[in-house]
Amino acid sequence: MALDGCGLFCKYTLFILNLFFAGVGFAFLGIGLWLRFSDGTRGIFEIEALDSSDFVTAVTILIALGAVMLVVVVFGDYGACNEKRCALQVFCILVAILAVADVAVGVVGSNNEDSIGAHIVEFYASMYALYVKGGDPVIGVTLRFIHNLLHCCGVTGFKPFELVSDTCPPAESSFEKFKMPGCPAIILRVFDSKAELMLGIFIGTGALLLVALVCSAILCKSLRRSSQFVVLTQSTSVTSFPPYASVYGSVSYPAPCLYPDPVVFTPLSVAKVPLVQP
Repeated sequence: MALDGCGLFCKYTLFILNLFFAGVGFAFLGIGLWLRFSDGTRGIFEIEALDSSDFVTAVTILIALGAVMLVVVVFGDYGACNEKRCALQVFCILVAILAVADVAVGVVGSNNEDSIGAHIVEFYASMYALYVKGGDPVIGVTLRFIHNLLHCCGVTGFKPFELVSDTCPPAESSFEKFKMPGCPAIILRVFDSKAELMLGIFIGTGALLLVALVCSAILCKSLRRSSQFVVLTQSTSVTSFPPYASVYGSVSYPAPCLYPDPVVFTPLSVAKVPLVQP
């Protein structure tokens, strides 16, 4: 279909935005699957006491969000490239749901910064207590992963007195052989320092989703208008019938609804009718 300038602009803008959304979806899905099945964190999902923990919930949401974004990208690219209004309408609905969810998560996260950081610290404390109580090697691998990622050691940070010192990273200085940063304080510090960045990511993602929603709506309207123009300007061919000779020898062009070959009767004056002899 022939699109106007605005429709073409929205079409290519939508294609570029879908490429970005595909990258974000693959990133979310890849990080979620890595956290779910990596050697350092896979054991968390095998512990019944941590089934409802914030970490397990966050990883599950990350995997689901990545999969949903890839489905949205499929509908968006198919509708934009092939100019299919049905696919674009489904894309509009999904993008609107994602935009509302993004705004809701951003608002809740910004209003509950302290509680979210406290939940992360609580999750670490649960892992710490389970390892001290049972010495599960799976939890030990998870603690070692967290300690190396944040470069911290246990709850207090005093390695000679720390109950999980075997999972702490190697010291980078002579002072760290005795005292390293405690993980709860490091977790809160990292979360507080990255809170504004996370809020900016949510705001930017919501703005891009809004742009994609507007572009898809404009493209749907342009496609509907172009399809109506094609229907109204399409010419209809009229079937022509060959002329035929009338009774008196003149040529006549019948209307399409009439029979092309009319029945011709011979005049009575020409008919040879035998006479009865008296």
